[in-house]
Amino acid sequence: MAGTFGSSASASSASDRRAFKQQLNKVYGWYTGGFIAFIIVLAVLEQMGLPRNWIGFIFLLATVLLYAGIGIMSRTTDAAEYYVAGRRVPAIYNGMATGADWMSAASFIGMAGTLYLTGYGGLAFILGWTGGYCLVALLLAPYLRKFGQFTIPDFLGARYEGNLPRLIGIGAAILCSFTYVVAQIYGVGLITARLSGLAFEVGIFVGLAGILVCSFLGGMRAVTWTQVAQYIILIIAYMIPVVWLSVKQTGVPVPQAIYGYQLEKVSKRGDELRTDPKELEVVNIFKARAAEFDAKIKGLPESLNAERAAAQRKVTELQASGGTAEQIDAARQALAAVPADEAAARKAWTAARAANTAQARPLGGMPNHAQIYAGDPNGDAAAQKAFDTSRRNFLALVFCLMVGTAALPHILMRYYTTPSVREARESVSWSLFFIFLLYFTAPALAVLVKFEVFNVLVGTPFDKLPAWIANWSAVDPSLLSVTDVNKDGIFQLSEMKIGGDIIVLATPEIGGLPYVISGMVAAGGLAAALSTADGLLLTIANALSHDLYYKMIDPNAPASRRVAVSKALLLVVALCAAAVAVQKPADILFLVSAAFSFAAASFFPALVLGIFWKRANKWGASLGMLCGLGVTFYYMATTQPWMRSIFGVTSPVQLWWDIQPISAGLFGVPVGFAVIIIVSLLTGAPKRETQELVTHVRYPDLKRA
Repeated sequence: MAGTFGSSASASSASDRRAFKQQLNKVYGWYTGGFIAFIIVLAVLEQMGLPRNWIGFIFLLATVLLYAGIGIMSRTTDAAEYYVAGRRVPAIYNGMATGADWMSAASFIGMAGTLYLTGYGGLAFILGWTGGYCLVALLLAPYLRKFGQFTIPDFLGARYEGNLPRLIGIGAAILCSFTYVVAQIYGVGLITARLSGLAFEVGIFVGLAGILVCSFLGGMRAVTWTQVAQYIILIIAYMIPVVWLSVKQTGVPVPQAIYGYQLEKVSKRGDELRTDPKELEVVNIFKARAAEFDAKIKGLPESLNAERAAAQRKVTELQASGGTAEQIDAARQALAAVPADEAAARKAWTAARAANTAQARPLGGMPNHAQIYAGDPNGDAAAQKAFDTSRRNFLALVFCLMVGTAALPHILMRYYTTPSVREARESVSWSLFFIFLLYFTAPALAVLVKFEVFNVLVGTPFDKLPAWIANWSAVDPSLLSVTDVNKDGIFQLSEMKIGGDIIVLATPEIGGLPYVISGMVAAGGLAAALSTADGLLLTIANALSHDLYYKMIDPNAPASRRVAVSKALLLVVALCAAAVAVQKPADILFLVSAAFSFAAASFFPALVLGIFWKRANKWGASLGMLCGLGVTFYYMATTQPWMRSIFGVTSPVQLWWDIQPISAGLFGVPVGFAVIIIVSLLTGAPKRETQELVTHVRYPDLKRA
């Protein structure tokens, strides 16, 4: 195994490549069998009394040590090995590594949760992300491999003849990759906390050690072989609980096949719960609470003074009447919780009103799972507008995710690692296959979990709720909280507030599986987050060390120094990303989608026109990237609540054509194309050699440069 991962010899000939691939087949075959045996042994030990917290620690320790071992065996200071894994990764393994690189915390953890909460609307992520790989295969991967650079900014500098496009590319690569990696490290902290019982903030830095040990020592070579190992773990972890739920509910071990059958049942049960008297009772209580907070806000500052006086009076009365110490302490805590001033009261009560308004909807605001868009195209004016807006945002999101997928630097870098252009194209097909295995399963997982919640959990007495609810509430109450709102002692769906990020991680417990399977799923989620974080951190570090330091600052730097600089920068970037993730800046899905919009607006026009239009020049590409990214960032900063708070935007939100900020790239991409074309036509053409190179790369019948 050490010989396989640690070899630095170039597998140049066909026979060498075949032997190398056979050795990989043997290594990963034994690895897969060993992982399955490991699960079986842990399951037996659990039945013999092994404590749950020990199982979590074993999974955490074993997987991190495994990845660390691969990273150590793959350590290198050779530039070609560090940056592009020696360009010798077989197509099938590059496809598997790309699948792991792609299967981020958003895909593994967030996607099925989004489908659970939004139903049909969540399919935009599957359509967009999968369709993006079609664009990669058709428009980018083989041609970028022909150009032969190490990174996307490297391509921009070579194609557009200068350091200005390279510098803008470095900035854009850091922006979209850093945004993305913060989401992954957040996911790492969430899973590590669940596995180990550590605090979320501590879990982030424990998981960060696993990220660094993979990418720090061996760069792309270590990351590639680690990602193959991580894909095997994550796909096994994802499939087993879904297959189990499928068998439990229908007796059929193919969840994809019974998806429609269970979807019909879930839709019918959802309609019943919408009209259930107990559910409506809870909804009305939330409505009354929202109205109460609304009245308080309108009554400021008198309402604040009245609440403070009432809380003070309660303390005084309890002290005078000899109340118990517990009663007096509770009254004092209630007094301390009263907002300090009018501004604090307005902020706190507005948030409380919004939270209660969100809960004051049937099924906690979840739509009918099979409903295509909101509203009704045949209804009144308001229903028709809601339908048009919903459809418009669905299509906009699909577009942004497709184009963003095709432009993400950490994904495109993977196609520099194959031995040939032909294998680069093949590896895209393998990437699609390995991604398809999970994406084809996610909709079924969402429906199967919703069936369990609707039919098993609803109606259960609060004192008999399953342990997973208390366990996850302890990890993060913002992800899951359950309160007996109407005080009847029976669980109603509207009494649960659940975040999509825990649906997949809680699936084994929801299905009644042994805890060892929960640990395995958490390990799969950790593998997904680690694999993507590795690729993203490497992208940022390489952009700074190779493109900025080597190409622009010190062109004479030896390979060993360039690699050392990359490792140092990787450590710094990782710590910065962890520091941001600790603040829980936004939900995983928004952070990831923002990265896609940034990548789409900044890179896609410049890459496509750089490959297919030889007249595109330095000034057009530079201004196009800046304008596209600028429009996208401006729209997000003025419409997305978290970003508005960061930049202190107080003006009313004004959506363009009712497009949500998650799809801001819809405006940046066409701006980028238009600016590149117009500016390129108004300024001088590229050098003749550059135009000939573009033509040369485009046509496969010409000898490769």
